Amino acid sequence: MLRSLHDLTENRGSKDYSVAMADASWPVPFRTGLEYNSAAHGTWNIVHTGMLIPDAHQIYVCADNCNRGVVLTAVEMNAGHRFSFITIRPEDLYSGGMEEKVIEGISDILDRLKRKPSVVLLFLVCLHHFMGCDIPYIYESLRKRHPDQLFLECWMDPIMQKEGLTPDQKLRDSMYSCIGKLTEDPRQISFIGSDFSLDAGMEIMKILESGGYKIKDAPSSLTFEDYLSMGKSSLNICTYPPGLYGAKKLSERLGIPLLYLPLSFDYEENDRQLSLLCRTLSLPLPDLAALRARCEEALRKVRSKIGNTSIIIDMSACPAFLGLARLLCSHGFHVECIFADGFSPDEEKDYTWLKQNAGTIRVCPIIHPAARRFRAPASGGKVLAVGQKAAYFYRTPHFVNIVQGGDLHGYGGILKMLSLMEEAFDEEKDTADLVVRKGLGCESCI
Repeated sequence: MLRSLHDLTENRGSKDYSVAMADASWPVPFRTGLEYNSAAHGTWNIVHTGMLIPDAHQIYVCADNCNRGVVLTAVEMNAGHRFSFITIRPEDLYSGGMEEKVIEGISDILDRLKRKPSVVLLFLVCLHHFMGCDIPYIYESLRKRHPDQLFLECWMDPIMQKEGLTPDQKLRDSMYSCIGKLTEDPRQISFIGSDFSLDAGMEIMKILESGGYKIKDAPSSLTFEDYLSMGKSSLNICTYPPGLYGAKKLSERLGIPLLYLPLSFDYEENDRQLSLLCRTLSLPLPDLAALRARCEEALRKVRSKIGNTSIIIDMSACPAFLGLARLLCSHGFHVECIFADGFSPDEEKDYTWLKQNAGTIRVCPIIHPAARRFRAPASGGKVLAVGQKAAYFYRTPHFVNIVQGGDLHGYGGILKMLSLMEEAFDEEKDTADLVVRKGLGCESCI
């Protein structure tokens, strides 16, 4: 039986390709299936994230159509010299020699490199699942042939992203698997799983600085030895939800305590996180009432300035996008639309609050095929977007150019987000130019 690609649910889709927040189902508001890829590409992909390991070389083993995207990503971020690939051809699917092709291909690449990498991120793909390849044999053979290189087991298998771990989660786990336990430094703390270092002005960073702690993370590591030194830390902190699985695995393996302190726009949650951190480290707690008061004053100031301007938020801007919508709605801002394909368990309270108190907000898909037909309502007024995809769909030059939460956290994150919104309201950006640049924050030569 044929079914329309544009139906949003198992029944009939709405003609404006959206659903009211009051009617949005949990945790997935739209039917999954064939996916649309918008022209907004600021979020990081597995190539960008893998490049965070200094002196690492990435090798992908896949067909031409898949190779094209990852090759372009490496070249666009001026990291083509740290990237290689092996092409799988149709005859390789039935020749019976896939394992040897991978082993010989990787060996040939490494033999040709003038400067041998410290670590190799080897990405196998969906086809290796389908063919039932002997994956342990591939890695055992490579490690015997090339004992001076570390081989990390990585996957580019989007067919698996709907069940179990996503390729992104598996990569963040694999990235930290090369870190071993070192002599503990009681004054060192590592942030695990994020693509961005936190802004030094965030409370969590100020607290650690006041306590005399050294901070380690992947984004700020300049050498492979520096990266491996995270094994000395006395405490690990994860602030980015997709990195939590890898952070847990690393912490359990090395016996390092872990605190999960995700970005939140909720005062009570931020109080809980700061209290937990200070209690864990026996450090004085900052004045939480004063922090709240600063946020309340900033909210009043920005609300007074932008008035009833329509605000559009998309899930690529930050993991706590529902929390941001709740904060704004509860302070009189006009949140018109949220672009999201699914909701995180961390945000169930915010989801419930929005359904009950802001149920008229429209929820629109990003990857559903119907998204390609989306047309913003012709209101004629200024629209303020938070996130690249929201800016793209609404064709607005007034947007906060941020992905994955950027360097925000806690009360400082609320204040910085409001500042970015105020700036976006005042100034226009070249949306068509900015949103097509891959991996916001990576070096780009587009």
